[in-house]
This record gives sequence, C-alpha cells and structure tokens, in this order.
Amino acid sequence: MPRPGWRKQPVDSRLTDHISIGVLTRTLTKDLIDEILLGCNKVQQRIRLLPSRVVMYYVLAMSLYPQDAYEEVMRHLVEGLRWQDQFRSSWNVPSKAAIFKARMRLGAEPMKKLFSSVAKPLASPGTPGSFYRGLRLVAIDGTTLDVSDSPANLAHFTKPTTPIGSAANAKARVVGLVECGTHAIFRAEVGPYSVAEQVLAREVVPYLKKGMLCIADRGLFGYELWKQASEGGAELLWRAKSNYRIEMVGELEDGSYLGNVYHHKDRARKRPLLLRVIEYKITEGEDPDSFYRLFCTITDPTQAPAAELAALYGQRWEIESAFDELKAHQNESRRVLRSQSPELVYQEVWGILALHFAIRALMCDVADSAGRDPDRLSFVGSLRAARRSATTSPGFSPSALSGSIHQGL
Repeated sequence: MPRPGWRKQPVDSRLTDHISIGVLTRTLTKDLIDEILLGCNKVQQRIRLLPSRVVMYYVLAMSLYPQDAYEEVMRHLVEGLRWQDQFRSSWNVPSKAAIFKARMRLGAEPMKKLFSSVAKPLASPGTPGSFYRGLRLVAIDGTTLDVSDSPANLAHFTKPTTPIGSAANAKARVVGLVECGTHAIFRAEVGPYSVAEQVLAREVVPYLKKGMLCIADRGLFGYELWKQASEGGAELLWRAKSNYRIEMVGELEDGSYLGNVYHHKDRARKRPLLLRVIEYKITEGEDPDSFYRLFCTITDPTQAPAAELAALYGQRWEIESAFDELKAHQNESRRVLRSQSPELVYQEVWGILALHFAIRALMCDVADSAGRDPDRLSFVGSLRAARRSATTSPGFSPSALSGSIHQGL
C-alpha cells in the first residue's frame, strides 16, 4: 500500500534517478549538482551502478551518518525507495570497493564547487544578532580535522609537532568565514596543516564586502592580510598581539587612539596603515587581568564607540560554535576522517562544509517563518530531522515533506 504523499514513479525510471538527501535537497538541488558535474566534465559516459550525481549525494551522506559503515550510508539513501515494488529487486547496495572507485572518479573539485555555489550569508535585516549599526557581522578563523594516517595522507597533510613529539594524527586545516548571527559558513579554504592560517585566509578574505564587519582573533593579524581584507570595503575588528609595535598618531575622545602600523620589511616606514586601536583589560572571569588590543578600520568613534566595539568582539566566538557544530555534532566527534588519500580527504571535507551550510539554511528559513532567532533553534534537533528526511523523502511530495520537517524542528 502506498505511503501518504508518495507519487508513483515512471515505469522506465531507475532507483538512482530518485536518490537525494532528503529535505536538504532544497538547497543541494539535483539541477545544481548536474550543472556542476557537467562543468567539471564528471558526467558518467555510460550507465553505472553509481552515477556521478548519486556519488555526490553519497559524499554528503557520509557526513550525515558519520559513524555508519560505507554500505550502511548507502542504505540510508535508498531506504525510502527500496520498499517500492518497481525498485525492490532492481538495485543492490554497492560494495565498499565500488563506492571507493566511484569516489575516485568523482574527485574533490565538484564537491568544492557545490559548496561555493550554495554558501552565502543568510541573515535578513531583521535576523537577531546579525548586524551592528547596519553592518553584517562575520568572523574569520581556522580549525583542524584529523585525517587517517595512510602513507599518502601523512606525506601530504603532515602531523603537528609538540614539545614531546608529534601529534597522534595528520591534520587538514580549514579557514572559514562565518556569519555570526546564523552560523553559516559562507566561504572556506582547505589545506594541509603545514600551511599557516594566514596563508589560507588569503583565499577567503576577498569575499569580505562592503557592508560587513569582520571580527578575527590575534593569530590572523598581519600587515598584508589586513590590507587585502579591507580592499573590498568591509570594516575590520581584529585582535592583535600585545607586543605589536604601533606609532601613535592621536588620541580619541572615547579612550581609543589612532596609530600607524608598518610592514616588518618597510624599514623606511613609507607605507603606514592607519588603524584605530582599542585597548582594555578583562578583570573578571576565568582569566582576570588579561589584556586586549583591538585594531579597527572604523576611525570615527561616533560611528562605533570603543566600549561597544570591545563588547562586540565577543561575537567572534560564534565561529567557534559553528566549528563545534560541524566537528562535535554533525561529525559526532568522529576523531578521524574516513578517506585514505588526499584527494578524497578534500572531497570529504567539502562535503562536510556543504552539508553544514544546508542544515543552517534550513534552520534560518524555519526561524524566519516562525519569527525566531536562528541561534535559539537546536542544531542537533535540525540534524536529526535532516537524517530522518533522508531515509523517507525520495518519491514523496515536497508539501508533505515540508510539513513534517517543520514539525520536527
């Protein structure tokens, strides 16, 4: 007997034509994936057990079900279709070896393009916690992911060194731009651990635009990176190290001051960066008397008083929350990524990032329709709803699916 909302599929259709990733397909659409595969020249030349589009959805599902075996991940994708008479005996779950070969044929480029095609800031002007005096709040920072210690991964990604030896695993480094009010990672770059955060950040700061206010921790500040980040018209509020040399230009009425910063190679001091400097101490909490020095591009204190900027810097921790969602909840604290080669590691990481954005886009839509703050919705609850939909949505009407997801969130 048909399930409520099910639509009968054409007689000549194949099960793989209908595999998707549940409600997240509304962001990661089949048409977009087909367009990306065509542009990357990755469309299969003959009918396969695992067509290219299915492989892309499978890579996304690896992040949706991180603790499950390769074959079990595929079973989740076909669960909503296999019960139908026309598909019951027409398709068998591929072996682990077949899935590996299909992933190798796909490569990492289509997954990277999928993320970059869909990822964008999500907040509307009324989204709580997303703007400061009309400026969209974003943050930039980096994190790391442990990768499998295969010979190829060890050679490419390398292990960090510690005072007592090397770390347990090689690591991939991710630097991202996050919208503070929605936790949407809207731009990212991935590389080996041996590549510094500042180097990877050069690939993402061109996406800072006028109307944004970008917050960063002290590990990222540098003359060249600051200059590059500000070229697009975005305002910057970055913490700097306390020993950074500043040439004071003039004091401002709110206690901040203007100062020149020079490139370390500019011995003649001919190319100064004029910055506004806000300095203060935290006298309470776990780390009392800690000194903070913030550099800001907004030089007029009437547009952004120093006290407000000092309080605003705390929004930087929203990017840490986004990375925690991605690593601890979405990836279920899986300590090591599955992939055994650098190409597949990059493919897996871009899939993780694309899936996180799709979940956050769903949460933002639900929050907007309910008039709520996206931060007040449960990421774990949304993740579970997405998992449920991935096993039931193929072949079901969008209206029936939409209602069930809104109830689940």
